[in-house]
Amino acid sequence: MSFFKKLKEKITKQTDTVTEKFKDGLTKTRDNFSGKVNDLVARYRKVDEDFFEELEEILIGADVGFDTVMELIDELKMEVKRKNIQDPEAVQAVISEKLVEIYKGDEDEVNTIHMQDGLTVILFVGVNGVGKTTTIGKLAHKYKSEGKKVLLAAGDTFRAGAIEQLEVWGDRVGVEVIKQSAGSDPAAVMYDAVQAAKSRNADILLCDTAGRLQNKVNLMKELEKVKRVIEREIPGAPHEVLLVLDATTGQNAMVQAKTFKEATDVSGIVLTKLDGTAKGGIVLAIRNELQIPVKFVGLGEKMDDLQQFDAEQYVYGLFADLVDKELQE
Repeated sequence: MSFFKKLKEKITKQTDTVTEKFKDGLTKTRDNFSGKVNDLVARYRKVDEDFFEELEEILIGADVGFDTVMELIDELKMEVKRKNIQDPEAVQAVISEKLVEIYKGDEDEVNTIHMQDGLTVILFVGVNGVGKTTTIGKLAHKYKSEGKKVLLAAGDTFRAGAIEQLEVWGDRVGVEVIKQSAGSDPAAVMYDAVQAAKSRNADILLCDTAGRLQNKVNLMKELEKVKRVIEREIPGAPHEVLLVLDATTGQNAMVQAKTFKEATDVSGIVLTKLDGTAKGGIVLAIRNELQIPVKFVGLGEKMDDLQQFDAEQYVYGLFADLVDKELQE
């Protein structure tokens, strides 16, 4: 059975809605990436060094990241040699297979959130403007829809309007927001939020944090302080630290990820606005070069367009036209 057939079989075990969201959300990247790969395949009669050089450029252009591209090209060359592949068209399925392998590595289900038996505390970090508050609101909606009791903590007390923005989401979703006045100590807000979550027997506490202070050092110290307060009140918490990144900023998102990874124990990435970029390869660069799993991706504006990341769905989203065409033949 071809890889594309296996891929389609695997994703059809999930709902059609999820598959369509990945397919629609990755339209810009697919048109850019797959379009160029299709053009490359059409122009070459055989798989040679020139073919790989052009493929390398296409992958780098899709923000897959230099180190990941070099690794991928080396593996593709070995696979092509091992299987004695002459036809460039046959390389497309091998590329898809390798992309899934690179993302997943030896791990399975790295994209899941580690839920606790009692209260699960999730801390959100990231610079301003990446969609952090919107992400928190959408996740609150997701978990409430699953029947969980959710609380929000308005820990970004420095940015004008941040508390009000979270309150708007709280009202929209129907969950309580624990807050203090603007300019308050974020650690004090977190203390209140943890106590409230305990007394209300909440299942999940989603904590917003500041994205910018006077300088990077101050911001990281503030985040450390917030984490210490949460951990003191609930040993082992926060159970997840999710870094929110804007996919449309490309390599700048990688720089942000490296900075936050050095300062906090980032356990996962939320990649927003993936539907707004033609360079969705950033997903692979983050996973492979930083060893941090992408746990959620933003695939549109709607409330349920924040989806749990899935490597097979992602690769299908990149090659949907090709997969569907092969399965029709």
